Amino acid sequence: MNDSKTNTFLTCGRPPLGKRIVGGAEASAGAWPWQVDIQLGAKGHVCGGSIIAKNWVLSAAHCFPNPSDVSSYRLYMGRHLLNGYNQFEMVSQVQRVVVPEGYSAPQEGRDVALVQLRSPVTWSDRIQPVCLPYAGVQFNSGTLCYVTGWGHTQEGVSLAGVGALQEVQVPIINQSSCQSMYQILSSDLVRVDILSDMICAGYTEGGKDSCQGDSGGPLVCPGGNGTWIQAGVVSFGLGCAQKNRPGIYSRVSSFASLILSVMSPRPQNTVKCQY
Repeated sequence: MNDSKTNTFLTCGRPPLGKRIVGGAEASAGAWPWQVDIQLGAKGHVCGGSIIAKNWVLSAAHCFPNPSDVSSYRLYMGRHLLNGYNQFEMVSQVQRVVVPEGYSAPQEGRDVALVQLRSPVTWSDRIQPVCLPYAGVQFNSGTLCYVTGWGHTQEGVSLAGVGALQEVQVPIINQSSCQSMYQILSSDLVRVDILSDMICAGYTEGGKDSCQGDSGGPLVCPGGNGTWIQAGVVSFGLGCAQKNRPGIYSRVSSFASLILSVMSPRPQNTVKCQY
């Protein structure tokens, strides 16, 4: 998308520095400059998020079980090491959190949250916004995308050491195939319906996936011209990287109108969509 009326704004989705989740690998510092570390008091890291404007972060609704009480949350931008020194990071408290009306649980859909920062960020090589898709944009099955975060590297196993940001490449899976995979009987015996505001990504054989602690983080897909578009928000799954259990993400394009309405009037330093 290229809107000549927004030429004065920052271009999104292009990491100036170019370039473990389950089955993943350590990302290079600055490779995903929109990644956010969401921490909650003594619990520390609880979720991920993505910068979409100077004063707004996109995450998952289930990361904020009580959106009216956000005083204990701290959001870190420009961070690479979860447990180490990050020279270029910024931190902000939360002004407010907006979740879709009717949200109840990730499995019921509507699992997104818009987080307004109390202190707007300053753009740098390590802090940049991701591009968002317009309403109705579809990502083709098989498209290779990336999910990033500081979550578990195995089910029940936390990120070790200094905890560098992890990345893993996963293909988009179409709705019908994803639904069929989740209908295959297994020990969990839990019924999962893939709703229209969800998008799946992963491998039939398992082995690579997002996991606990990655929730709210971005699933980004290539948009051409070297840009990255956020297709999904890490929502839920059954286990981590299990066979026939791909990750389920909130479909960002389904919430395009909500995002625009919540951020109106225009957020500080609106970004130019060019991809």
